[in-house]
Amino acid sequence: MIPTIFALATAPGRAGVAVVRVSGPASGDALAALTGKPLPEPRMATLVRLRDPKTGEALDDALVLRFTAPRSFTGENVVELHLHGGRAVVAGVVEALATLPGLRVAEPGEFTRRAFENGKLDLTEAEAVADLVDAETSAQRRQALRQMEGGLGTLYDGWRERLTRSLAHIEADIDFPDEDLPSGVADVARPVLDTLAAEIDAHLDDRGRGERLREGLHIAIVGAPNAGKSSLLNALARREAAIVSARAGTTRDVIEVHLDLGGYPVVLADTAGLREAAADEVEEEGIRRALDRAARADVKVAVFDATALPTLDPATVALLDRDTVVVLNKTDVVDAAVPTVGGWEAVAVSARTGAGLPELERRLTAFTADRLVGSGAPALTRARHRSALEECRDALRRALTAPLPELMAEDVRLASRALGRITGRVDVEDLLDVIFRDFCIGK
Repeated sequence: MIPTIFALATAPGRAGVAVVRVSGPASGDALAALTGKPLPEPRMATLVRLRDPKTGEALDDALVLRFTAPRSFTGENVVELHLHGGRAVVAGVVEALATLPGLRVAEPGEFTRRAFENGKLDLTEAEAVADLVDAETSAQRRQALRQMEGGLGTLYDGWRERLTRSLAHIEADIDFPDEDLPSGVADVARPVLDTLAAEIDAHLDDRGRGERLREGLHIAIVGAPNAGKSSLLNALARREAAIVSARAGTTRDVIEVHLDLGGYPVVLADTAGLREAAADEVEEEGIRRALDRAARADVKVAVFDATALPTLDPATVALLDRDTVVVLNKTDVVDAAVPTVGGWEAVAVSARTGAGLPELERRLTAFTADRLVGSGAPALTRARHRSALEECRDALRRALTAPLPELMAEDVRLASRALGRITGRVDVEDLLDVIFRDFCIGK
């Protein structure tokens, strides 16, 4: 018999309301045991007093909801207990549930796993549940909602359906060579496969915007010692995240802060000052890490000291490219409203007074949006999606050059199977633990 599972479905800790979810065949019995009353009507919120089934002690006055299979999140009979969110209340109800026969605490991600196994979600939608819970910016929320509503799954299932129809044409040529079929039946599949391969190529050629949106765009602040990089980081973060000192070489390691920049997630990194002659081996390692972070960053913020003009730090100038926002700092000390620095358009700011910071934030938001906002098509959001799509695309390319229809059919089957793995239509068992193990209890 399928066990009935329960867990806190909201964040742990003190809160106004906490929700405990119970899912499985014994969920109704569990509610009856806690209330000592007949079950309320499905989907009808009811105020009841919960009591410990063993001692009769009052636990809480709760709002309860009951959902009958298959019209529930998991596709099973489900009960939700909306409790007062004190730790003692939640602990008392959870302990009471644990004493009931046939019930056990849910494993991490088990509610969502049951929803998948009961056909309520495909794998991309299940992943989106985790992304929505973890979303910290409005852009992340929009992407997760779109995926949870089936945007990615619908796209991939549509591609797989086209492959299935193409495979039927190819296999008709193989299995019924002596039948009175139109000549060149398999050739009907070739333009379909070629078009589909091109569509997958375009889908893959997205600069990883979906993955970047989940994890945050990386922005590295680079510049010479004492150019004001740490002060700029603190000003953008609106807190003292980095130590600021007049002594050169204070920043030795990379310091990161996570920001919501115009609704987009970014990871802003302060790096060691760039100069040719390091004071010691520790600073030398800091400079090496700064250059490495700059090379891997999606966007660079190159900071120049206005008080040093017209001299420009050559190590920083060497990093300027189309992915760089050039900043002229300390303009409160020197009146240096210079429109360009080293031939690049610059933003004049004062990290100390805040002058020019709104324009810098606007410029950084524009850079971020350019790299994270696509054409409107659903974005692939995980490395496993990308790997399966590349496998599918490669199989289609082989199919188009296959010398025999039997080989062509096999490659189309492999392409279809790769797509099916993304949504969970095939080869599911080896993926389930990987996908659901990182979910927190309650999802």
